[in-house]
Amino acid sequence: MIGKWAARFFQMAELVSSWSKDPSTQVGAVITESNRIVSLGFNGYPHGISDSAETDSREMKLLKTLHAEENAILFAKRDLAGCEIWVTHFPCPNCAAKIIQTGIAVVHCPEQTEDFLSRWGDKIKVSQDMFTQANVKVDWLSLDDLKLLDK
Repeated sequence: MIGKWAARFFQMAELVSSWSKDPSTQVGAVITESNRIVSLGFNGYPHGISDSAETDSREMKLLKTLHAEENAILFAKRDLAGCEIWVTHFPCPNCAAKIIQTGIAVVHCPEQTEDFLSRWGDKIKVSQDMFTQANVKVDWLSLDDLKLLDK
């Protein structure tokens, strides 16, 4: 069963993901330290860039979009060594590299669905290998436990 603080932080990541204007994939991230929120982030275009996610091609959207983890790291504006990050989707290799480089110690994310693995499995494997090499702990949150949070 997911603990009280874990539930709160994951629910916060889900809430923050809803702030994304991306019509296809909304991702949220919450960085914490000792049960305190350090920073939040969601995927989207940088400030000042025309918010054309609905009209840009998929390739253009991918080039312009900051990921939730990147936004949370950038908005923190502080040392993140020893912090934890709660994400609604497992980090891509580019975000994994940034998580490792900033010294974040633990990544909390939901177990991966078969659908997600079928689309992103290769990249997930790269990220997992990077986290293992860098001694970043990955805490897989049970999908069954997460479903109970919605009730």
